[in-house]
Amino acid sequence: MAAANAPIVMKEALTLPSIGINPQFITFTHVTMESDKYICVRETAPQNSVVIIDMNMPMQPLRRPITADSALMNPNTRILALKAQLPGTTQDHLQIFKIEAKAKLKSHQMPEQVVFWKWITPKMLGLVTQTAVYHWSIEGDSEPAKMFERTANLVNNQIINYRCDPSDKWLVLIGIAPGSPERPQLVKGNMQLFSVDQQRSQALEAHAASFASFKVLGNENPSTLICFATKTTNAGQITSKLHVIELGAQQGKPGFTKKQADLFFPPDFADDFPVSMQVSQKYGLIYVITKLGLLFVYDLETATAVYRNRISPDPIFLTTEASSLGGFYAVNRRGQVLLATVNESTIVPFVSGQLNNLELAVNLAKRGNLPGAENLVVQRFQELFAQTKYKEAAELAAESPQGILRTPDTVAKFQSVPVQAGQTPPLLQYFGTLLTRGKLNAFESLELSRMVVNQNKKNLLENWLAEDKLECSEELGDLVKTVDNDLALKIYIKARATPKVVAAFAERREFDKILIYSKQVGYTPDYLFLLQTIMRSDAQGAVNFALMMSQMEGGCPVDYNTITDLFLQRNMIREATAFLLDVLKPNLPEHGYLQTKVLEVNLVTFPNVADAILSNGMFSHYDRPRIAQLSEKAGLYMQALRHYTELPDIKRVIVNTHAIEPQALVEFFGTLSREWALECMKDLLLANLRGNLQIIVQAAKEYCEQLGVDSCIKLFEQFKSYEGLYFFLGSYLSSSEDPIIHFKYIEAAAKTGQIKEVERVTRESNFYDPEKTKNFLMEAKLPDARPLINVCDRFGFVPDLTHYLYRNNMLRYIEGYVQKVNPGNAPLVVGQLLDDECPEDFIKGLILSVRSLLPVEPLVEECEKRNRLRLLTQFLEHLVSEGSTDVHVHNALGKIIIDSNNNPEHFLTTNPYYDSRVVGKYCEKRDPTLAVVAYRRGQCDDELINVTNKNSLFKLQARYVVERMDLELWEKVLSPDNNEYRRQLIDQVVSTALPESKSPEQVSAAVKAFMTADLPHELIELLEKIVLQNSAFSGNFNLQNLLILTAIKADPSRVMDYINRLDNFDGPAVGEVAVEAQLYEEAFAIFKKFNLNVQAVNVLLDNIHDINRAVEFAFRVEEDAVWSQVAMAQLREGLVSDAIESFIRADDATQFLEVIQAAENANVYHDLVNYLLMVRQKVKEPKVDSELIYAYAKIDRLGEIEEFILMPNVANLQNVGDRLYDEALYEAAKIIFAFISNWAKLACTLVKLKQFQGAVDAARKANSSKTWKEVCFACVDAEEFRLAQICGLNVIIQVDDLEEVSDYYQNRGCFNELISLMESGLGLERAHMGIFTELGVLYARYRPEKLMEHIKLFSTRLNIPKLIRACDEQQHWKELTYLYIQYDEFDNAATTVMNHSPEAWDHMQFKDIIVKVANVELYYKAVHFYLQEHPDVINDVLHVLALKVDHTRVVDIMRKAGHLHLVKPYMIAVQSNNVAAVNEALNEIYLEEEDYDRLRESIDLHDNFDQIGLAQKVEKHELLEMRRIAAYIYKKAGRWKQSIALSKKDNLYKDAMETASQSGDRELAEELLVYFIEQGKKECFASCLFVCYDLIRPDVALELAWFNNMIDFAFPYLLQLIREYTGKVDELIKGKIEALNEVKAKEREEKDLVAHQNMYAQLLPLALPAPPMPGMGGVPPMGTGFAPPPMPPMGMPPMSSYGMPPMGTY
Repeated sequence: MAAANAPIVMKEALTLPSIGINPQFITFTHVTMESDKYICVRETAPQNSVVIIDMNMPMQPLRRPITADSALMNPNTRILALKAQLPGTTQDHLQIFKIEAKAKLKSHQMPEQVVFWKWITPKMLGLVTQTAVYHWSIEGDSEPAKMFERTANLVNNQIINYRCDPSDKWLVLIGIAPGSPERPQLVKGNMQLFSVDQQRSQALEAHAASFASFKVLGNENPSTLICFATKTTNAGQITSKLHVIELGAQQGKPGFTKKQADLFFPPDFADDFPVSMQVSQKYGLIYVITKLGLLFVYDLETATAVYRNRISPDPIFLTTEASSLGGFYAVNRRGQVLLATVNESTIVPFVSGQLNNLELAVNLAKRGNLPGAENLVVQRFQELFAQTKYKEAAELAAESPQGILRTPDTVAKFQSVPVQAGQTPPLLQYFGTLLTRGKLNAFESLELSRMVVNQNKKNLLENWLAEDKLECSEELGDLVKTVDNDLALKIYIKARATPKVVAAFAERREFDKILIYSKQVGYTPDYLFLLQTIMRSDAQGAVNFALMMSQMEGGCPVDYNTITDLFLQRNMIREATAFLLDVLKPNLPEHGYLQTKVLEVNLVTFPNVADAILSNGMFSHYDRPRIAQLSEKAGLYMQALRHYTELPDIKRVIVNTHAIEPQALVEFFGTLSREWALECMKDLLLANLRGNLQIIVQAAKEYCEQLGVDSCIKLFEQFKSYEGLYFFLGSYLSSSEDPIIHFKYIEAAAKTGQIKEVERVTRESNFYDPEKTKNFLMEAKLPDARPLINVCDRFGFVPDLTHYLYRNNMLRYIEGYVQKVNPGNAPLVVGQLLDDECPEDFIKGLILSVRSLLPVEPLVEECEKRNRLRLLTQFLEHLVSEGSTDVHVHNALGKIIIDSNNNPEHFLTTNPYYDSRVVGKYCEKRDPTLAVVAYRRGQCDDELINVTNKNSLFKLQARYVVERMDLELWEKVLSPDNNEYRRQLIDQVVSTALPESKSPEQVSAAVKAFMTADLPHELIELLEKIVLQNSAFSGNFNLQNLLILTAIKADPSRVMDYINRLDNFDGPAVGEVAVEAQLYEEAFAIFKKFNLNVQAVNVLLDNIHDINRAVEFAFRVEEDAVWSQVAMAQLREGLVSDAIESFIRADDATQFLEVIQAAENANVYHDLVNYLLMVRQKVKEPKVDSELIYAYAKIDRLGEIEEFILMPNVANLQNVGDRLYDEALYEAAKIIFAFISNWAKLACTLVKLKQFQGAVDAARKANSSKTWKEVCFACVDAEEFRLAQICGLNVIIQVDDLEEVSDYYQNRGCFNELISLMESGLGLERAHMGIFTELGVLYARYRPEKLMEHIKLFSTRLNIPKLIRACDEQQHWKELTYLYIQYDEFDNAATTVMNHSPEAWDHMQFKDIIVKVANVELYYKAVHFYLQEHPDVINDVLHVLALKVDHTRVVDIMRKAGHLHLVKPYMIAVQSNNVAAVNEALNEIYLEEEDYDRLRESIDLHDNFDQIGLAQKVEKHELLEMRRIAAYIYKKAGRWKQSIALSKKDNLYKDAMETASQSGDRELAEELLVYFIEQGKKECFASCLFVCYDLIRPDVALELAWFNNMIDFAFPYLLQLIREYTGKVDELIKGKIEALNEVKAKEREEKDLVAHQNMYAQLLPLALPAPPMPGMGGVPPMGTGFAPPPMPPMGMPPMSSYGMPPMGTY
C-alpha cells in the first residue's frame, strides 16, 4: 500500500544521534519519555550527565552534569525526578528538582531498591520495588504511600510498565520474564490489576495494557475500560489475543460488552511480542506495538482490526501517547523517534473500501469528525427518514462528521414532516437531540429561538444561552429584542454586532460601557455627541466619560481643549478642573496651554483651588509670569513668591508676612540663592525686626549650610540681635564642632541672661575653646560660678578656679566643688590653697568634710611636695579609726611614724595594710634593716636582694632565700649575672643557712636550685656533706639518687664508688641513666646488683656488643627471657642456626615470623623445620603451617608434604601453592593444587610441566577464561594446535579476550590456524559480533578473496567501524565502500569510490550513495569525477543531484572545463528554477546552434539573465529571427526606442507598433506615425492608429492625416473615437440623474427623521427657544413659516430649532 494512502502516517520526528546522543545510551535503562513533551537521556561517558530534549525545539537539548541511575521528566512541566542507589546499600535516594528555578522540590530515601518508576500523573510518581508498589506525590511533605503488594506471578519479572486510569481507581503493573522451556525465545508477559476501592489484585497474563474511557449508549457516565494484549504458548500452539474489558460496571446502567480479537503475527515474527499499548481517545483506536516494530491498530468499541504494518526495522523499546494528535511516539534502538498519527483524509475510505466495513467507517468518521464517509452518512440519513425513523435520523444528523447534515435543508426536511397528534414534532426531536449532543449553529439557533419566542418561553432561551447551547447572531438578537432587551444585548455582544450593542447601551444611558465595549471590539462611536448628551443630565457622569475617553488606547478621540471648552461654555468650572487635573497628570510640555488655562480660571474664581493645585506641584509647563501676577492679585503671596524670578518682585511681595504662612516662607528661602536669601532677610529685619525675627531664625536654622553659618552670624551681629544669634546657634550647636560657634553661643546665652543654658553647654560641649571661655566667664563675673566650675573642672584649670574663687571670697563654691562636683580634685584644691596661704583650719575642715571621698595618694603627694605631711595626721588617724584598709592611708601613716621614729619595727611587722615596696623604698636611705623588714614582709625579692647586696647583708639574704624555697628566686641569685655576689651567698648558704635548716623541703629546694643553676661540683660538695657525713638526711632515698646522678653527669669517676657505698637508691632508673650516659659497666653492675638479668644482658648485647659474654651470662642465670634476648641478638647478627638453637632453649615461639624470614634468607631450611615443629606445638598459625610445607618443598621432602596436608592443619594451601608455582617448584605445587581442586592453577602448573593434555582437562574443570587462555597460548607455543583450538573456542566467546588471542596467534605467524579457530567459532551458540568482525579483519589481511562474501553474509553481526579500518589499511576499496554504505557513512563511501574508482566504482551504486551524502562539497567533487572519468553518464548523475546542488556552481565547473554542451540535457531539466547561470549558458548554446525558437522560448519562460548583454550579442546576428529576438529583449527590458529602431531597421512594423503600444509613451507612438508617413506606409499608418489607440492624441492623428492626404486611412480611427466619446457623455448624463435621485431620497429621509424627533419632543416639557444673537434682528414676523434657528452663544454646541438636541437614529 502506498504510504500516502495508508491510514496511519509514520514520520521521523527526531534522531537521537543527530543531537549528540551516543548510540550505546539508546536503551530502555537510559532513555525515558513520559509524554510527548520531553525525552530524557542518561549518559555515563565521557562523564555522567542527563540530556533533556524538548520536543518543541529538539535541536537545542539541555545537558546537565548529573550522576543518577535513572532520570524522568515530568509529563507537563520542567520538573526532573532523579534516582540513585546509595553506595554499599540496596537503598535508593529519590530527588525531584525544578529545573528553571534550580531548586529541589522534594527528596526521599527508599528503604529498598526501586526497580521501576514512572510518572502516572503530572503530580504523582509510581514507585515499584521488588515487593510492593508506592505512590509519591510531589506536593507537600508526604512520603511515598504504599498502594499494594506485588503478586506471585511478577516474581523475578522485569517490570516494563505501570499505569493508572484517569480516576486513579484502577492500577496495572506489567512485567516480562523468560519464556517457557519448550519455547524460550518467546518472552512471557505477566500483569497485575489492582482495584483501589476494593483493595484487591488479579493476576493475568499480558505483555502490554492500557486504560481507556468509553461512553456506552444510554449511559451518561463514561465507562472505564482496560485493554491488554497477550501472546502465550500452549502445547506448542501460540495464541495472540487483544482483550477489551469494562472495569467496575455501573449498577442499573448499560455496560460495555467484553470484546476480544486475534493478533496476527507473520511467520517471520513468531517470537515477537507486544511491548507497549497506547489508546487514542480522540479517534477511539488501540495501538499495539511489538518489540520488532509491528504496529496493530484496533477499534476500541468493537475490537475490530483496522491496520497492521511494520513501522521500524529496529527493535522498539519505548512508546508514549501523543494525545493532542491522537497518535503515539516510539523510540527504537537506532535512536529514531517515530511519530505515528492517523491519516484523517484516508482512514475512513480505507476502512470502508479496503476493509469493506461501512459501519466502522461511519463510527470512525462520527467519533473523530473525519472526512470520507459523507456519502454513507447522507445515504443512511435518507434511509432513516424514508422509514420515518425521525429520532434515529436526528441522532445521525447530530453526530454527522464535520456537520455535513447540520444544514438548512435538514431543518427544512424536518419542518416539512406533518406533526402527528399527541407526538413530539420531528423538528423538536431534532433540536432536542442537537442540544443534548452539543451546540447549535447559527441557523439552527435562529429557527429554534423563533419557535420558543412564538410560544413565549423566554426562560428556555436564557437557560440555553447560559449553557452556551446557541450560536449568537445579529438576526437572533433582533428576534429576541422583541421580547427582552437585556437578553438581546447579551446576544448582540456575543455575536459582535457592534452598532446594535452601542445603540442598546445608548438607550440604557450606559455610556461608560460604550467605551469599554468599543475598545474591546475596535469600534469608533461619535464621542463628541455622546459627551454633549451626558453633560445636559449628569455633570459628574460627563467628567467620568471624558476621563474614560482620555484613557483610551491610542489617545483621546476628542481634543482635550475641545472637551474643556464644552465644560467652560456651560460654566462647569469645577468639572472642567477635575477633568484637566486628571488628564494633565503626566505633566507634558505640550499641555502647557491647558495647565495655564486651568490655573487662570481657578485663580479668578476659586483661588483656594488654584493654591492647592500649585502646592501639589503637579504642573511645570504653564506660563509662570502670568500665574505669578494673578497669584499676587488673588492674595496668594506664597505662590507669587514661588513664581517670580526677579529680586525686586520677590522683595516687594515677601514683606507681606502677615498673609504668608511662616513655615512656607521658611521653605521658600531654601529655593533662593545665597545672596538673594540674605538680601530678603535684611529687608524683613529692617521692616519689622521683632515681628520677623522668628522667621529669620527659622530660615537660618533650615538653610545654614547654603547660606553659610558665618553669614548668618554676621547678619544677627549686624543688627546686634543676640537673641536671634542665641536661637540660631542653639539649633546648629549639636551638629557643629567649630569652637567659635560654641563660644559665640555661650557668649550670646550669657548676654541674654540664659545662665542655665551657659551652664549646660559648658558642661556638655566638647568643642569650645576652654582657655578663651574661662577668661570670658572670669571677666563676665556671673553671679553663678557653675559655668566657670564646669570649664575649669573639665579642662584642668582647677588651680585657676580655686585661686579665682578664693580671691573673690567665693569659699562656698570651693566647698561645693570639692564636696559635690569632683572630690577627686580636692588634692589640687588643697595644694592651691596652701600656695595661697589659706588658714590650716579651713583646709583641715575642708579635708575632713570630704573624708573617705578624698583620694589619699594625690593628697599625700601634694602635702609631701610642700613638706606639710604632718597636716594630715589627724585625717589619717581618723580614717584608720574608722577601719580604713586603704594602702595609701597606711603608707602615709607609716612614713609619718618612721620620720618620728615612733617604734617603726613594730609598725612594719604588725601592720598588714601598707605597701611594702613604697614604705621599704622610703626606709632605704633612713635605715636599711628596716627596709629588709618591710621587703621580707611583702616578699619583695628584687628590692630585698638589691638592698642586701648594696649593704653586704649576705647572711640575711641567704636565710631569706632558703626560707623562701622559690626556684625563680634561687635562679636569680645563682645566675651568672650575679657573679659579683654569688660566691658570698653560696658560702653563707652552705655554712649557715642550710645547716641551720631542719626542713627537708628547704634542703630539697636548695638542691634543685643548684642543679638548675648547673653547679654540679658545688652540689656534689653539698650533698657529700649531707649524705656521707652522717647527717639527718644520710639515708634519704632521693638524695642518694641525686648524688649518683650528679656524679654521672659531672664526675663519672666517682660513680662506681658511690654504687658500692650506697644501697638506698633507685637501681632500675639509675641504671637507665647510666646507659644513657654510656657508663655501660656501671650500668651492668647496677642491674646485676639488683638482679635485673634481662636488663643486664641487654647492656651486654646492645651497648657492650659482646655476644659471648651474653651467652656465658645466659648459661649462668639459665632464664628463658635471657635466652630469648640472646637469640634475637644472634638473629640480628646473622647467626641464624645459633639463634634457632637459642630460641629452642628459650622455648620461645613469639618471633617465628622473623625467624622464618631469616632462615629463608640464609637458606637453612633443615634447622627451620625443627624450629617450626616446636612452634606448631605452641601456636596454631596458618603462616607456620604454610612455611613448614614450603620448607619441606625446599628440601625436596614431597612425601612429608603429602602426609602433612592429609593431617589436620591450618596452612593456607592456596597461597602456598601459588608461592611454589611462582618459585618453579611445580611438582610440589601440583600436589597442593590437586589436593585443593584449584583446577585453574593446576592447569597452569601442568603447562609448565609440559603435560598439555592434563592441562586441557584441568582447564575444562576450571572453566575459566583466563585459564583457557593460558593453556591455549602454551599449546600454541608448543604447536599443539588441536588442543589450542579446543581452548581457543572457549576463550573467543569472551569479547574482551578475543583480540588478545588473535594478536597472540598472529605474532607467532599462525594465520591459518587462527582463521580455522575463528571459522569454528562462528557456529558457537554464544558467538558474538567480535568473532564475526575479527574473522573479517583476518580475511582482509590474509584471505581477501573471502572478504566480500563474509561481509554480505554477516553484515548485521559485524562491528563495521573496526572492519572499515582494516579494509582501509589493506586497501580493499570495493569492500570498504560496501561497509560504508551499510554503516550509513555515505560521505566516506562516495569519497572512497572517487579516490579508488578502478576497483570501487559502480554507476548505479554511486548514484544511490551520492544523494545521501551530508557534505555538499562532495556533490561538486562527484561532478569533477564524472567529467574526468565517466563523462558519458554525467547527465544521469546530475539529474539525481538536481535538487541538492547549486546549479550556478555546476555551470561554472562545466564552463571552466569547456564542456557546457555535455550537460545541456541537465540544464534543460533544471531551467525551471530560473537560475541566471543556467539561463545564460543555455542561451549561449541556443545562440551558437542558431536555434531561435528554443532561444525565444527560454527568454519568455526564464527572465533571470543578463538581458541587455544578450540583446547586444544578438542584434547584429546575420539571421533575421535572431535580430527580432534582440528587439524583443529590448522591449522586455523597457528600452522601447532601441527595440523600435531594430524593428524598423528590419521592416518588422507590426513588432514596432506593438512595442510602442506597450511602452505607454505617447511621444514614441506619435513618432512612429510620422515615420510611417515619411516612408509612405499608409496601411501601417492606419494600423498604428488602432494598435496605439490609447496613446495617440486625436488632434495629432487628424492633423497628420489631413496634412498628408491620408484622411481615408484615418477615418476608421475617427469613427471609433466618436463612438467612444458619445458613450462617455451618455454615462455622465446617467450619473447626474442618479445623483439627483439620491439627493431627493436623502431629503425625504431627513424629513422623516425630523418628524420622528418631533414625536419624541411632544412627550417632553416645552422649552423656550434660545434668544437671538445681537445684530441678527428680532423675532421673525408671524405667518412667514418657521424662522431659521437662532445662532447659539459662542463656543456652545448648536441647538435644534425646538431647543432640543438632535436625536440620534436608532
